[in-house]
Amino acid sequence: MTKRFNVAVIGCGIGRSHIVEGYLPHPARFEVVELCDLDEARMNAVGNEFGITGRSKDFDALLARPDIDIIDICTPPALHREMILKSLAAGKHVVCEKPLVGSLKQVDEIIEAEGNARGRLMPIYQYRYGDGAMQAKRIVDAGLAGKPYAGSVETFWKRTADYYDNPWRGRWRTELGGVLMTHAIHNHDLATFLMGPIARVFARTATRVNAIEVEDCVSASFAMESGALVSATATLGSQDEISRLRLHFENVTFESGTEAYSPGDGPWRILPANDGIAERIGEVLENWEPVGRRFEGQMKAFHDALLAGDPPPVTSRDARRSLELVSAIYHSAETGADVALPIGQTHPKYESWQPQG
Repeated sequence: MTKRFNVAVIGCGIGRSHIVEGYLPHPARFEVVELCDLDEARMNAVGNEFGITGRSKDFDALLARPDIDIIDICTPPALHREMILKSLAAGKHVVCEKPLVGSLKQVDEIIEAEGNARGRLMPIYQYRYGDGAMQAKRIVDAGLAGKPYAGSVETFWKRTADYYDNPWRGRWRTELGGVLMTHAIHNHDLATFLMGPIARVFARTATRVNAIEVEDCVSASFAMESGALVSATATLGSQDEISRLRLHFENVTFESGTEAYSPGDGPWRILPANDGIAERIGEVLENWEPVGRRFEGQMKAFHDALLAGDPPPVTSRDARRSLELVSAIYHSAETGADVALPIGQTHPKYESWQPQG
């Protein structure tokens, strides 16, 4: 019989999706035993919907409970750092929504704390999960894709003034960034998941769609460590909503679907260079077993890692690479410079990627 972990979900907005997609499909692996939210009406609505009787407004009290194994943090971004550090200090495993924290300095603080903790931390990057993305990853890891050439990443969504009519969205202090942070971050992670690390970044940002503090349009160019080139564009002013990746390698081209919230879903278009490559890809994907999409796939992989004593399927260092890209894009947009990675402690954006002044 497999071990079932007890989960407390902190924040019942996106936390509801974690429950529906990540925990309910795995009843033998997880049980959500507690909800925590300052919005009592929202918390009660989610609790009533799923029969979760444990409900609290006291986050610190949950950390003292020995029956809770996992703290799942789904609060506004500015609250993540303190909650992660407290949860790790309490010996809990931690799941945390994006962005993990608000600077590279804070990421490094989290990585150090995790290294001294009993629990493990898994940042949420659910777009990796789906048969399309994972089949592409298997082909790349098998060495069949060959040399990366170029790619494009599109995050074309729509957000109006109604979306920003709340106390924390669209503000640097509380949301920590705009479309780059809140919408495109997962697509950019998926691109590097398949194309490898980034070496240099050039970018422009603009606020053109809504009257907000943060950016809602981004155009960026990535020079990968492999030498490949990737273009990434995002806006919140599209009249329909799509996420799409098209990645070109020596032996194969991958093209995702366009579902805005789940580009990792299969099937992807897999275009081999010739019949021989097609045959070898068929062999690599023979007897493929579905991995689960979005939160379902990531939570299952997290459970497997916890049982095996392995690192989480997405790590705090993965989150650092993602936020390093965020920092580089904001720095390039602010200075007009081509920015080299990695970003260390002496970089102007190490302590904060927010605009100076």
